[in-house]
Amino acid sequence: MEPPEMINAGDLVLKRWEPEWAAELAAAVQESLPELRPWLPFATDNYGVDQARDYIGRNFDGDNFNYAIFTAVGELIGSIGLMTRMGPDVLEIGYWMRTPYAGRGHMTAAVRVITRVALTLPGIERVAIRHDPANVASAAVAARAGFAETGRDGDDVVREYRGA
Repeated sequence: MEPPEMINAGDLVLKRWEPEWAAELAAAVQESLPELRPWLPFATDNYGVDQARDYIGRNFDGDNFNYAIFTAVGELIGSIGLMTRMGPDVLEIGYWMRTPYAGRGHMTAAVRVITRVALTLPGIERVAIRHDPANVASAAVAARAGFAETGRDGDDVVREYRGA
């Protein structure tokens, strides 16, 4: 399975992370710490270029397919990825948005397009999103993108795509 290197999503472009973007990734995480810290364990005061390089390096491990989200004019506004950790026939989507770009519908658009791409990949029958039940923003994105709650995995809500 090999998702595409680039996905066009209207006003957005999703591109597989590249090592030369590590400094911008670190800056985006630092800028967005107040919103990311409650939900993402990697979002700490110490997140820097080395941690960004490590994250980008995992993009080539065959289990994680992570994309930088850019506006049409090239602004890095977030990250979205497909992960294989839920089993052989399902891809899990993870995502976060850079604070100044939140609330504009960008993440919903990115989730919709990456879901469509995921469902075209060989052997993939389901696409899921897991989130903390208190993470209202992630829940809203998932619902707007056509994901319905299907259960719980530990403390996380599990949502699967049911069509938008």
